[in-house]
Amino acid sequence: MTNTQRTFAIIKPDAVTSGHQGGILAKIQESGLRVVALKSLRLSQTQAEGFYAVHSARPFFGSLVTFMTEGPVVAMVLEGENAIQRWRDLMGPTDATKAPKHTLRGTYGTSIERNATHGSDAPDTAAYEIGYFFSGLELAGL
Repeated sequence: MTNTQRTFAIIKPDAVTSGHQGGILAKIQESGLRVVALKSLRLSQTQAEGFYAVHSARPFFGSLVTFMTEGPVVAMVLEGENAIQRWRDLMGPTDATKAPKHTLRGTYGTSIERNATHGSDAPDTAAYEIGYFFSGLELAGL
């Protein structure tokens, strides 16, 4: 019995601006996860606020929106066995200063906010986040 899943991933503006998207994509491929959709875009304030609406009451919401709109991001759909947990393990803890050096956040992140990557935390979150960034047409046949 297999547990093939899809998960959503973002390479955040700090990592894109620093030129680390290639290194992050290489680590994804080395991990055995498959990139089934990928696009580069720059989020508007409205798009970032919508994506992070779940955090709208939190004190860090404003700075998170500002950060996520300061430069381009790379949005991806990843697929593989237990993809959600595997991507989260590859990323490491949210706070990059506490992330092991072999993780993406430990390698490329600098703080709890500027932590290089984002990933879905559960199947329902992954479905919502994938749908927020990718249309059915973009994922058809993949």
